[in-house]
Amino acid sequence: MDTMHLFIYSNLSAAARAHLLRQLPSDTTVTFRTDLLPAEQRPALATADVLLGNPPPGWLTPPPPHLQFWQIDSAGIDQYQGVALPCPVANMGDFFAWPCAETMVAGLLGLLRYVPELAVLQAEKRWVGAPLRPRLGLLRDKRVIILGRGTIGKAVAQQLTGFGCAVQFLARTDPQAQLHSKPELQAALPTADIVVNCLPGSAKGFFSRELIAALPPGALYASVGRGTTTDEPALIEALQAGHLGGAVLDVTAQEPLPVDNQLWSLPRVLLTQHSGGGQPGEDEGKVDVLLRNLRHLRQHEALENQVQLARGY
Repeated sequence: MDTMHLFIYSNLSAAARAHLLRQLPSDTTVTFRTDLLPAEQRPALATADVLLGNPPPGWLTPPPPHLQFWQIDSAGIDQYQGVALPCPVANMGDFFAWPCAETMVAGLLGLLRYVPELAVLQAEKRWVGAPLRPRLGLLRDKRVIILGRGTIGKAVAQQLTGFGCAVQFLARTDPQAQLHSKPELQAALPTADIVVNCLPGSAKGFFSRELIAALPPGALYASVGRGTTTDEPALIEALQAGHLGGAVLDVTAQEPLPVDNQLWSLPRVLLTQHSGGGQPGEDEGKVDVLLRNLRHLRQHEALENQVQLARGY
């Protein structure tokens, strides 16, 4: 392979930039989008052999003529289902799975143990104490349905084993899942204490009004896949009516969440603002995934986490 030109669309930290530059082969040049004026950015991408990051889909139509590999820097790729490229594409695979799962488990524990309410009382310097105790719930032995048996869903299940939770998966084609269709899920929901939605954006609107209504009173709902997979108006109505006991939402249908959205003011809703995948050294970790795949590309080896854009995963 001749000199390779790398275009970094991602907004990398200074530490991650240095981490990348220290390890790039001598025959590789690099351009950082954030060093360019806005008018210069798309033309610079058009000259790239390798791309890191998530540019607007329109920047990839028509495909950059020299592009040999695209490393998406997220797990989700559904926003690119309409993009057709002749080169291989990879995502971040399971890089975000464990932190996303920790966010879901932490949020559920927070709701059950009334941590958000306790934080407000602390800010107000107001002691309530004993009257709170009867309201506190336990994650132990809860019956949990996880939507999607990908890397995040499996990480959630692994973390829940320490609480003795009974876990069922919904996954359409996975033989190891217990549920494979909407009718099977709807039949199982009335006995579920918690639903954790880890579905990709290609499952738009999957968790519908009918499925929300099938949950028993007091059930908790958590979502870390894509906000568009949930019927958000129906979820808000169920929370307002007190049918659901609360929700942990790392993702919403519109992000950033508009200031007039009712989710902001609902008392038993924890909004984690699409921060679920955050972790120490996040940008450096993305660079490491890219560098490994560059080595695979040069050596004509199978890439890590290769995806099919049209399929959405």
